[in-house]
Amino acid sequence: MSFKKIGILGSTGSIGQNSLNVIRNLNKYGFGCSVFFLTANNNIETLAAQIDDFKPEFVFLHNPGKYNEAVKLIGTKTTILVNEEDLTGLVKNHGYDILISSLVGFSGLIPTINALEEGKRVALANKETMVVAGEIMNDVCLKNSAEIIPVDSEHSAIFQCLVGESHDEIEKVILTASGGPFLGKTYNDLKNVTVEQALKHPNWNMGSKITIDSATLMNKGLEVIEAKWLFNMDIKQIDIKIHPQSVIHSMIEFKDASVKAQMGVPDMRVPIQYAITYPARIQSDFPKVDFSVSNKLEFFEPDYDTFRCLKLAFDALESGGTYPAVLNAANESAVELFLNHKIKFLEIPDIIENALQNHNNRTNFNIDNLVEVNAKVRDDIQNKF
Repeated sequence: MSFKKIGILGSTGSIGQNSLNVIRNLNKYGFGCSVFFLTANNNIETLAAQIDDFKPEFVFLHNPGKYNEAVKLIGTKTTILVNEEDLTGLVKNHGYDILISSLVGFSGLIPTINALEEGKRVALANKETMVVAGEIMNDVCLKNSAEIIPVDSEHSAIFQCLVGESHDEIEKVILTASGGPFLGKTYNDLKNVTVEQALKHPNWNMGSKITIDSATLMNKGLEVIEAKWLFNMDIKQIDIKIHPQSVIHSMIEFKDASVKAQMGVPDMRVPIQYAITYPARIQSDFPKVDFSVSNKLEFFEPDYDTFRCLKLAFDALESGGTYPAVLNAANESAVELFLNHKIKFLEIPDIIENALQNHNNRTNFNIDNLVEVNAKVRDDIQNKF
């Protein structure tokens, strides 16, 4: 088996920790992996334990204020970096093969593009990068012979279903959604939702931001935009079905009326491992579907009126240009306000809609323009609250 060196953006988050578990599994079954670098923000204790286990050559701290704490816990076990140019140097370094991009939100955009510019394989868990700059990302991949393998369970499912198939034969892609913690709730039911209630996802164990996105269904809206760019889909070819059991992760319907689905337990380690080993499949100890227990598969239409974030995402994609960047920035800001108990749950789509309505769209844009749009939307929202 080939040996791969891995860099992980956001190693102390949910995807990062699952990625390290995958690396353990791969080494166990003969697919050799080592960790070239890790990055973290505030969770230095977890980072220190990861360094003990995986002995990366470098670590980068997104929060420079944690440097002294890191030195005390890590010592000289590995090189600690804190400057932004150091991060650019890391992701562009020729000493590793695969970047696992799992930073949350807009912050993952620049380092992910930097890695693609060097022709890396990117195992992409940061959907916001494709939402904000999908066309730019695809152009960078094409020019540098880089590749993006999706890690989101839904997009990994589509990617797997497409293996051996012709893109021209696709009728539509069907993204499944669990429905989150508020499946079946009405608008009035959600008026007094607490942060704690919104963070109780029924199927997945994820970070706080993506869990709130799942509760509002914005997560699925972002995935629609991501699917458009990952798989060169027209908006009319992308459908959503609520599937509470989260066993079927997504499906493709072909022109001959055949449907292919990828199934599995709700475990992010499966798509992470596939992104690393593709096109090979390597043995794992991960749980498998027990069909004697998972013997009920339900599907429902989304409630676009109650979960308005989903419709706003479709609207932003249809409008194009810099509207998806506005959608993403406004959503990140609104979710942060909700998590900090500064707004109510139902104000999240209000804030996003207001930002979209006040935006002057740009159809020709570059990365610098996207950075400006992101900063302006965030500043405008912050100044109001």
